[in-house]
Amino acid sequence: MKKTTLIITFLIMTISCFSQDDWFGFNRYKVDNERIIKSGEFPEVVFMGNSITELWAAYHPSFFSEHNYCGRGIGGQTSAQMLMRFTADVINLHPKAVVIMAGTNDVAHNPYWVEPEMVVDNVVAMCILARANGIVPIISSVPPCAAFRWNPEIKNAAQTIVSINKQLRAYAEANGVVYVDYHIALADKQDGFTKKLSEDGCHPDPDTYYIMEKLVLQAINEAVN
Repeated sequence: MKKTTLIITFLIMTISCFSQDDWFGFNRYKVDNERIIKSGEFPEVVFMGNSITELWAAYHPSFFSEHNYCGRGIGGQTSAQMLMRFTADVINLHPKAVVIMAGTNDVAHNPYWVEPEMVVDNVVAMCILARANGIVPIISSVPPCAAFRWNPEIKNAAQTIVSINKQLRAYAEANGVVYVDYHIALADKQDGFTKKLSEDGCHPDPDTYYIMEKLVLQAINEAVN
């Protein structure tokens, strides 16, 4: 088994292990959040997300450190779980902007999943919370995925993700929120993840994050300047 698959499996197992005691992941970044708050050296941008964001920070730590960005991804998390910890992991860190990527695990029917329309509602709620606290929200598309190894019963993932992204883009355009479209850059003609860019068809390979970084840097620059 390749290293990437081992890491992904570990992340999924981790969220399963602590979910009963810490359903929303409040403890995952508690110590680091307290350190940041105490120091007063706040990040420029926080990346809120699931395992795709968590792996991003693990694979490319220099991208985050060099730009003073902060990764707050938790493997396996749904949009509802992210919304619940948004204050602790974003607002309290006083960033200029937040990049929100949510929805993959709702589509996969992970614990605490919600219907596609409610995924959009949860992302909208995070945007409203951000703006109310002087933080610029940036909405990310849900990356492509046609099937989930951990839940093969889901048969319409690609189409559901496309539908969520259309709604996210519509909200962003109607409300002056910058939208970063990873999906169009990573998807194949069937709206699944391009094979050469993802080992498991859901999580970006390490080098794939370079594509995403170029896109998100443009989005951040547009949003905060």
